[in-house]
Amino acid sequence: MSGMADNVNWYVVHTYSGYENTVKATIEKYVENRHLQDVIHEISIPLETVTEITDNGPKEVERKVFPGYVLVKMVMNDETWHVVRNIRGVTGFLGEGNKPIPLSEDDVAALGVEKREIVVGYQVGDSVKITDGALESFLGTVEELDLERGKVRVMVSMFGRETPVELELDQVEPMDR
Repeated sequence: MSGMADNVNWYVVHTYSGYENTVKATIEKYVENRHLQDVIHEISIPLETVTEITDNGPKEVERKVFPGYVLVKMVMNDETWHVVRNIRGVTGFLGEGNKPIPLSEDDVAALGVEKREIVVGYQVGDSVKITDGALESFLGTVEELDLERGKVRVMVSMFGRETPVELELDQVEPMDR
């Protein structure tokens, strides 16, 4: 069963509404009891924090982004398909017929399931060069870093005026000192 790490993908499992947490817990328990950690890596229920207005004022609550779905990072084979498929509350995999279709890397990134850590080689006040986008090769000064959102605000001098520009963290690089 080893040497399959390159076949690991995220799959979408459809569950009965309200069974997401039960399904997640059951898969995790099954993986632990059967020592399937090398083929079923992670189970996730994407959540978002929303503000609900109640009689007592605004309240932060976590809500499922996709009710009725659980994401499973796993190696797909007959054994793992049966393990997940036969869990109480699971109605099937997202895909065609009995063939589950893995999520693309773009889907995974968009869902925010895997937090990718970006190491930034610059900080507020540093001079940077824009490496991508409409302002490629422009120089500027870092105004603000928002690591949570993966954004950086750079003050760029355009047409003799200072203009703030919001970019992705990986669209700028530090100037050689």
